[in-house]
Amino acid sequence: MTFAFNTDATTLSPIALFLQADIVVKVVMIGLLLASIWTWAIIFHFALKIGRTHRRGENFEREFWRATDIDAFHKAEGAADLPIARVFSAGVAEWRRSTASGAVDREGTRERLATAMGAAVASEIDKLSDRLNILATVGAVAPFVGLFGTVWGIMRSFTGIAQAQSSSLAVVAPGIAEALFATAIGLFAAIPAVIGYNRFGHGINRIEARLNRFADGFHATLSRQLEGLGPRGRG
Repeated sequence: MTFAFNTDATTLSPIALFLQADIVVKVVMIGLLLASIWTWAIIFHFALKIGRTHRRGENFEREFWRATDIDAFHKAEGAADLPIARVFSAGVAEWRRSTASGAVDREGTRERLATAMGAAVASEIDKLSDRLNILATVGAVAPFVGLFGTVWGIMRSFTGIAQAQSSSLAVVAPGIAEALFATAIGLFAAIPAVIGYNRFGHGINRIEARLNRFADGFHATLSRQLEGLGPRGRG
């Protein structure tokens, strides 16, 4: 294998560095570029989804606390494609099941309501978090993949030095630039992934806190209604 390195500006352009790279480094670069594209697609998807969930959730909660008839509100809004609406529907469904019979177990009903809405909150957060782990994986792995490409490229440069029997800048610079370019692509993929993971993780935590507050408030409302059903005990 022969090595013909040049140091003019065209040869050191990103496209030229990719074209003259070793096949292993090319595979690393392509993989990192695909990971970067995937990362940005997930970032845009999460930005839209979390922003929309926040806005619509606020509107739903505002309208709920203004409502005077829970059953009527459930008929109108219970089927909305929103995490908070599904938590609300889980509470209503459990309330109806627990109060359908003549004898109402107050404490048992309260426990079942809390369990049903807690499970609904956990399920909704799991759905919202789907694919967030991809950002964490890219953020953690991409720099090391880029580093692997860098090490491989530097090894190739040293082989070129040995064959050319010269360590001048004209021999070394293109190979080193090619190797460092792999690291740059790795960082280009990793940095947005880490920022996106932290940002959207915070957003999901805020949504979870809102859902839990809503579930607690709705649970308190239903608990007060239980007091009006008469003095029924366990069994």
